Amino acid sequence: MDTLSTANRDPWRFRRFATLSCERFHVGNCKYGQGRFLKGEKTGSPWSLAEGTMSRFDRISTPIAGLIVVERQRRGDDRGFFSRFFCREALADFGGDGKIAQINHTLTQAAGTIRGLHFQQAPHDEAKFVSCLSGAVFDVAVDLRPDSATYLQWHGEVLSADNGRSMMIPGGFAHGFQTLTEDCELIYLHDKPYAPEAEGGLNPLDPGLAIAWPLPVSQMSPRDQALPLLPNRIVAARR
Repeated sequence: MDTLSTANRDPWRFRRFATLSCERFHVGNCKYGQGRFLKGEKTGSPWSLAEGTMSRFDRISTPIAGLIVVERQRRGDDRGFFSRFFCREALADFGGDGKIAQINHTLTQAAGTIRGLHFQQAPHDEAKFVSCLSGAVFDVAVDLRPDSATYLQWHGEVLSADNGRSMMIPGGFAHGFQTLTEDCELIYLHDKPYAPEAEGGLNPLDPGLAIAWPLPVSQMSPRDQALPLLPNRIVAARR
C-alpha cells in the first residue's frame, strides 16, 4: 500500500498504512482513497499512453483528475536492469507541449524531513515530473485549481528507488514531500523555468489541509515553516 488521499480521515487506519509504508515501500499495487482501499488501476496496454506508440510506462490513476502516477517498466537480467526514464512521445500529456525546460536535483539527508509545499503562480504555473533516485519519499500534490471538483484536496504517493514510480503533476498544484529514509535524492523535470517572482507556497502542517505525513517531522526549512495557512473562510467552504 503506497498511496493516500484527502478522502481518508481515519487516523487508526492511517497508522496501519504508515507502518506498512515505512517498513516496505513497494508492498504491492494498491490505492487508498475515497474512504476505502481500492486496487491500483493501470491504464490499458503498453500502447495506451500515446496512440500508436509503444511505451515502457504504466500509468496509474489517482482520485484527482490530471494527477498521474507513472511506473517505469524495467527490463533486467543478471547484470541489472534498463528502464526508460522519460519519453516525450509516450508521456505526451506532460505539461503544455511535452517539452522539458529545466531539470533539478535534490538531496535530503535526514529521514522525516519535509520540503514544500511549493508552486508557481500563473502564467508561470508549471508541470512537474518527480522521481526518486535514492531512498524513499512520501510525495504530495495539492490541487489549487479553483474550478476543480477536488480544489484544495491532496494526494500522496510513495516514490522510491525500488518501485520506479514518478508523479506527473500538472500546472495548478502545490508540491512537497517527506523523506521516509535517509539520503533521499529526487529529480524534477519542469515544463517551465523557475520564476522567483511567481513562487508561492502553502504550509505543509496546515490543519486546514490535514495532510497525513507518515513520520514525525524531523526538519523543515525556516522558509517552509513560515509559509501561510489557509484562510478560515476557505477551510470552512471545503467542509
